[in-house]
Amino acid sequence: MKGITFPAWHGKHYVTLAELLVRLGSFGLDLKWRVEFDEIVDPRCVEMERRSADAGIDTLTLLSLTTPFLQLIDAEARGSADDRVLVVLTERDSSLWDVRAVDERVLSELRRHYPGATDL
Repeated sequence: MKGITFPAWHGKHYVTLAELLVRLGSFGLDLKWRVEFDEIVDPRCVEMERRSADAGIDTLTLLSLTTPFLQLIDAEARGSADDRVLVVLTERDSSLWDVRAVDERVLSELRRHYPGATDL
């Protein structure tokens, strides 16, 4: 699994989990997600962890819980299909996103939207 890292802040714009989920496009649509937080910053974080704990949470439900303005601190979302992790979104200290994916096209798309991205 290859990966990239890029700043979570682009000027005054914070790149949210919701934004990244949307940027995954059709690749992410059928994934089941498990989400974990080192630091709970909002009650929605507790709900995301709870709902994703067992069999995972589908992408559209996860999107409904992570609004465009929810800023995370030390969080990880793992997207899987057929019991295989296909993408990992890791938010580090509310300042960096690390994205790992089995499909290079996902990383290429993110590089296009976040020009400061570098390989992990």
